[in-house]
Amino acid sequence: MPDLPGRLARRTLELVDLPSVSRSEQRLAAHVLEVLRSGGADCRAAGDTCVLAGATERGARPLVLLAGHLDTVPEQGNLPGAIVDGRVVGLGAADMKGADAVMIELAIALAGRETAVDVGFVFFGREELPFAESALTPLLEREPGLAAADLVVVMEPTANALQLGCLGNLNATWTFSGRAGHSARPWLADNAIHRAAEGIHALAQVGPVEHRFGGLTYTEVVSATTISGGIAQNVVPDRAVAQVNYRFPPGRGAAEAEAQVRAWCEPYGAIEITGIAPSGPVPDANPLVARLQESGAGEVAAKQAWTPVAEFGLAGVDAVNFGPGDPVHAHRADEEVSVAALVECFSVLERFLCG
Repeated sequence: MPDLPGRLARRTLELVDLPSVSRSEQRLAAHVLEVLRSGGADCRAAGDTCVLAGATERGARPLVLLAGHLDTVPEQGNLPGAIVDGRVVGLGAADMKGADAVMIELAIALAGRETAVDVGFVFFGREELPFAESALTPLLEREPGLAAADLVVVMEPTANALQLGCLGNLNATWTFSGRAGHSARPWLADNAIHRAAEGIHALAQVGPVEHRFGGLTYTEVVSATTISGGIAQNVVPDRAVAQVNYRFPPGRGAAEAEAQVRAWCEPYGAIEITGIAPSGPVPDANPLVARLQESGAGEVAAKQAWTPVAEFGLAGVDAVNFGPGDPVHAHRADEEVSVAALVECFSVLERFLCG
């Protein structure tokens, strides 16, 4: 493809400059649909700001889907974007508008071209929100043909490494109760913030734990992520609230994850589980995964984060993580993706899909 680096850089910047913070993806979805149509790709709107292109059902040949989300985290003074010194900088450049640009350019480049497998493209929204709000799971229910895919390449930031599985993600509210009183006579009260300090200190002693699964190492971690409490400087508080985030490895179910968090936290305060996203399975002996690696994907590693491979896993579909963004740059004010990484990702996937 002539001037591939320039095409990918300009397409990424074009997408960056169309703001699409979660729940505001409509304009970007319409733009992606128009660009695909103008480029000759077979595509359609699939409801709820989702866009599909290429094959969406399995035929006689294996079906491979490339999947990417359209939404971003909120702006941090990083719009509009720019192309600077071989990098596209701006909101969502790494996570994951660079990957969306690769998908769009591949869909256009492969339109009418012979490929080694049937290829489909899945764009969806609300990935950056809690799992229950994702647009992907309802899409899989509306489009059952997608669940027949032989492999899904979820183009999350991996710096062009092949990352398998993903961590589960549990969020909980931890409430500490005491008895209010005058701060001049604290012995007559029961300080909920002090109770919180005791519980959070105990939780902080739970260090990272490595787990082997599918031949890969995943690290289990738990953190207190926010805390609030108190109503005035001269009042001993009767209530304090913290948020807890727990990342658990493949092979551990939601019930077991919840039980673990309760065991850590309930001796100190009341726990309310506010959301659980399942861990993502590791594909077992899928020949397409091996072929993707042979096509130039980087060394196989564990995905130390949650990604939509878990949603595809719930639908019974093998999925892996592979994308041009570097996780180091995701969600930062100075978010960026290198043009060289975009070109490498495009080239690897082109070889993989075209044989």
